[in-house]
Amino acid sequence: MSRDTLTLAVAKGRILKEALPLLAAAGIVPTEDPERSRRLILSTSDPAISMVVVRATDVPTYVDYGGADLGIVGRDTLLEYEGDGFYEPLDLRISPCRLSVAGRDAALLSRGRLRVATKYPAITRRHFARKGVQTEIIKLYGSMELAPLVGLADCIVDLVDTGNTLRANGLLELEEICRVTSRLIINKAAMKTRHATATRLISLLEAQLPPA
Repeated sequence: MSRDTLTLAVAKGRILKEALPLLAAAGIVPTEDPERSRRLILSTSDPAISMVVVRATDVPTYVDYGGADLGIVGRDTLLEYEGDGFYEPLDLRISPCRLSVAGRDAALLSRGRLRVATKYPAITRRHFARKGVQTEIIKLYGSMELAPLVGLADCIVDLVDTGNTLRANGLLELEEICRVTSRLIINKAAMKTRHATATRLISLLEAQLPPA
């Protein structure tokens, strides 16, 4: 891989599926199916861009430490990450959802102390600290809705799209913390050393976005 090639890290799952058409419209198409290829670094139709597909939580780390020059990842992941080695030049407006507090009863938010299950401990701690509410945070990685049902937690903080899973389990969306979309991030050093290539990619992607 040429030193002049920029490496783009894309989060697996929904973000990858929604990012691929956007990238294709910008003339960046992986030469192999990212979901089937055994290659860890994929070349693309743009010789200046290669691609890696990694877990969402790893995208900021790769970009922060220079393992990738750019990344596409959700705002939720960026808010949870504590590094500062990258810029966030573009809201790609894909994979929209919201990060919310959910539980069985809205009255619980008036308590002075809550036990909260989440995979976003930093965001959760900051949110409730601003409200003056003490929290005991339990970190989970999946099946978040189960926690209030079995008494593990009073409420959860998680991503909400349609809200169908919450309703199916007797939970209410109690308050929204923030709106979430996927963002393009770029390593600060790469922005300086390969400015022309980086800004070209940013402009290509920006041109594909509908008016805000």
